[in-house]
Amino acid sequence: MLPAALRPKLFLLVAGLGLYLLTTGIAFAAFNFLRTEPQSEFANPLPGEGGGLAIDPGEPKTESCPLNGKLYTKTEKKAWETRRPLVVMIENHSEARPQSGITKADIVYEAVAEGGITRFLAVYLCDAVARDTMLGPVRSARTYFLDWASEYGLTPLYVHVGGANLPGPANALGQIQEYGWGGRNGNDLNQFAIGYPTFWRDYERIGHTVATEHTMYTTTEKLWGEGKRRGWTNKDLKGIDWQDQFQSWKLEEKETEGPEANKVSFEFWQGGEEYAVTWEYNSQSKDYARLNNGQAHTDLNNGEQIKSRVVIVQFLNENGPIDELKHILYKTISSGKALVFQDGKMTEANWQKISRKARTVFTGKNGKELTFAPGKIWIEILPTGNTVDY
Repeated sequence: MLPAALRPKLFLLVAGLGLYLLTTGIAFAAFNFLRTEPQSEFANPLPGEGGGLAIDPGEPKTESCPLNGKLYTKTEKKAWETRRPLVVMIENHSEARPQSGITKADIVYEAVAEGGITRFLAVYLCDAVARDTMLGPVRSARTYFLDWASEYGLTPLYVHVGGANLPGPANALGQIQEYGWGGRNGNDLNQFAIGYPTFWRDYERIGHTVATEHTMYTTTEKLWGEGKRRGWTNKDLKGIDWQDQFQSWKLEEKETEGPEANKVSFEFWQGGEEYAVTWEYNSQSKDYARLNNGQAHTDLNNGEQIKSRVVIVQFLNENGPIDELKHILYKTISSGKALVFQDGKMTEANWQKISRKARTVFTGKNGKELTFAPGKIWIEILPTGNTVDY
């Protein structure tokens, strides 16, 4: 038995510990209640493809998406005109496939994150407004993706889960603060600062348990809702519309000239078959269907194969690994070569980006800006010197 002299001390210790746990629990519950309450306007009670716009099936598609020129209804345009682009980091680790929501992106960038493993920057504005779209797995920020994200109105809603933060040129989290995106009411939607119910984890997302890094999910409506709560709609905190700071590419239906390119294949890194990409052209639908590692690359939400009207292979100088975490860098603010695939044809091109905030412009051999066919656009970032078969 405990000596009588020590019993009062034990009582005080236990009582103090109990009081601490009680007050901590109350504070945690209060914090979560206060933090999530403002999101109720947009958050769906069930995650996934819920809700949506009431669109008359007979309503004509006459309105051009400002990102890629694809046509939508006036109802959809009315919705996207009150919003700004979501740019979302989605991983492409072989164990994370199939991803959710890729087929609803208007534009997608793909580049290596580390070790030959690619990552997507998916841009959402037009195709995702009709229905709330589940997105994932969401992953961490990388500095070169920030440069491309900056092309969508300078301050898009940038969505990620943490990011590279070692001191030096790969410090993406530091750059987010430097660009003025961070803070409680910033346009940076970092899961570390937001949490549930805007973000949640699904360990059984593909029918079996996956590692934690492949589990983070969100939805388009929850993200746009968080942006609105912070004051970021189509206008920023100063009342400036994002389109006033956006340079569109030239988008028009016209005949494409050049050698035939019905099948386009490439690797990002030599020997990286798991991330090798093939795009196969369908002359009936006038788009390219994507394969990853020889398999049809599908969207978990709807089972559809990922397709794109335009595929751009952009060659950039790659540097790295530059630190102990194997981060790499791409020279985004520069110029170089590109191959543009549309309508089953290939066009040789040059590209130039003069600053972080400037649009990447693609020009033909005559020096004039290229015109892209209206529709989904994929930009594939390859190291300079890589081979593309078509």
